[in-house]
Amino acid sequence: MSTCQVNKTYEEINAKIAAGQAVVVTAEEIIDIAEKEGIVEAARKVDVVTTGTFAPMCSSGAFINIGQSTPVIRTTKTWFNNVPAYSAIAAVDCYLGATAVCEEDPLNKYHPGEFNYGGGHVIQDLVAGKQVHLRAESYGTDCYPNLAIEKTVTLKDLPNAMLCNPRNAYQNYNCAINRSDKTKYTYMGTLKPNVSNANYSTSGCLSPLFNDPYLKTIGLGTRIFLGGAQGYVTWTGTQHKKDVDRGLNGVPLSGAGTLSVIGDLKQMSPEWLVGQSIRGYGVSLSVGLGIPIPILNEEILKYTSVSDEEIFTQIIDYGHDYPKGISKSYGQVSYAELKSGTITIKGESVPTVPLSSMVKARKIANILKTEIQKSRFYIGVPQHLFC
Repeated sequence: MSTCQVNKTYEEINAKIAAGQAVVVTAEEIIDIAEKEGIVEAARKVDVVTTGTFAPMCSSGAFINIGQSTPVIRTTKTWFNNVPAYSAIAAVDCYLGATAVCEEDPLNKYHPGEFNYGGGHVIQDLVAGKQVHLRAESYGTDCYPNLAIEKTVTLKDLPNAMLCNPRNAYQNYNCAINRSDKTKYTYMGTLKPNVSNANYSTSGCLSPLFNDPYLKTIGLGTRIFLGGAQGYVTWTGTQHKKDVDRGLNGVPLSGAGTLSVIGDLKQMSPEWLVGQSIRGYGVSLSVGLGIPIPILNEEILKYTSVSDEEIFTQIIDYGHDYPKGISKSYGQVSYAELKSGTITIKGESVPTVPLSSMVKARKIANILKTEIQKSRFYIGVPQHLFC
C-alpha cells in the first residue's frame, strides 16, 4: 500500500487530459512551484511535467521498406544518396544507420575529415520531402530473380519507414576535456589542447531521465515526443545501466539509463531530426525527444523538481584517458556551472560548449505541454517498467 499522501492513476490523469482539465507544467516551471507550494501540495495541483532534449544521438536510424520491383528482388545491398544501408533482413527491407557515411567519403584519410554527408543527413532529407537517389543490388534467386534496381524516391514513395533508435535520451553524460597538447576531434566535438574548453551534451533539468531518475513512470509503451511526432519507448537502450552511483536526490552522477525508441518517420519533421557532421569523427543525427512525466504521487513530483544546481556529471579526459579505456574523473561539476559558460578546473577558468540545444529542449517541453492541454497527447501506460 502506498505511503504517499497523494495518489493518482494513469487513468485519472488521462481523464483530466480528455476533459481539458489537466494541469501541465514544464520541468523548468515545476522547480519554482515545488519550492513555493511544497512537494505534497504541488503534487496535488500538477498532473503532468513535460521534459525535452535535442542533441546528437549516434545510436539512431530507420527501418525502411524501399518498395518491390518488377521482376521482384531480394536486396543484399542498398544505398541512399550513396550512403549504405544494412540489407541482410528480407526482401526490400533495410536499416539506414545515422552514422553511415557516403562510400566515396575520404573519412579521416586527410585528418581531420569533414564528413559532409551520411545517414543522419539522408534521414533529414527524407523527412524534409526531398528526393533521394536509391539503388540496390542482389545476387538473384529463383523466387527473387532481379539483380538490381535504381530509382529516385521521396519519403511518400516508400511503403514503410520507421525511426528506430537503439539508444537515445542518455541519462547524464560526461563533460569532455582534452589534457593532451594536441587538438582532439571526438564525438563530443573538437577539444582544444591543454584543457582549453569543456564540452557537454545534456539539457540538465529539462532532460527526460533526470526527471524520473529511477524510471518509475517510463517503460515499455510510454508515449513520447520523437522527431516531431508521437513515438514510443520499446525497451531500455543499449549501454543502459541502473546500478550506478547517485546523489541523495537519486540522480546518477555519471552515464546511466538509456532508452530504445520507435516512431513513424513519415510523421516526423526536419526541425527535430537534423543530420550532423562532426569534424574528425563522423556523422550523426540530432534527435528531438521529450517525455511527459505523470505526477502519480509526491515522490514523482520531487524527482521532477530537480534543478541544474542539483545535477552533476564527471569531467573526463578525451585526449588520453578515454581512448585508452582509462576510467578517471578530473572533478565533478553541476549543470548550473556548465550552463554558466565557464567552469573551474584546478584553479583555471575553462569555457564550456554545449552540444545539446537548450532552446530546442525548452521548445519540445512546451510543445508537449500544449498538446496535452489541448487533449491531443495522452500519457502512455507502461506495460513493463525498467526500474
